[in-house]
Amino acid sequence: MRRLGTVAAALVLAGAGVAGTATAASAATGPADKAPAACSTAWGSGNKSAATADTKPLTDVKTSHTACYDRMVFDIGGANGKFGYHVGYVDAFHQDGSGERIPVKGGAILQIFVSAPSHDPVTGKQTYAGTAGKSLPGVNITGYKTFTDTKFGASFEGQTQVGLGLRAKLPFRVVQSGHELIVDVAHKW
Repeated sequence: MRRLGTVAAALVLAGAGVAGTATAASAATGPADKAPAACSTAWGSGNKSAATADTKPLTDVKTSHTACYDRMVFDIGGANGKFGYHVGYVDAFHQDGSGERIPVKGGAILQIFVSAPSHDPVTGKQTYAGTAGKSLPGVNITGYKTFTDTKFGASFEGQTQVGLGLRAKLPFRVVQSGHELIVDVAHKW
């Protein structure tokens, strides 16, 4: 009888574990637009930068969005260590090198410099197909809460410049993860 009770208790616990796992799994795969209990906005809106340590070419720019922020990711293929960047708000977006003004739609403009040219410095072959004054190739921000526009500025003196139009001046963070530079902009303060 004691053995039967132990088996029954084990089955009940196992069932609770499966039910708990199913609940956690459904929460993780639930609707992307369902807001979490609280979104952090402690990032601030001041300039953020890091010195260059490793310079490799930019290969891609991608975007995504969550319930709390919109994200832009710069893929710097082959980068092993830290690489430089400077991200900050500007009143107008001017092409690096020429100074020509490039219109960017939105209530605020985040200017992003990444220490990665859009071409291979050795061969001169283009590694990212950005064109000055044009939207970023392959980037679709339709339906985003914060991002309103993207513009390629220039690839000049070993760095690439991008203008990111935003709904308003909002908190942002910059994180390096492996060979990617990630810029997250919160949906609200």
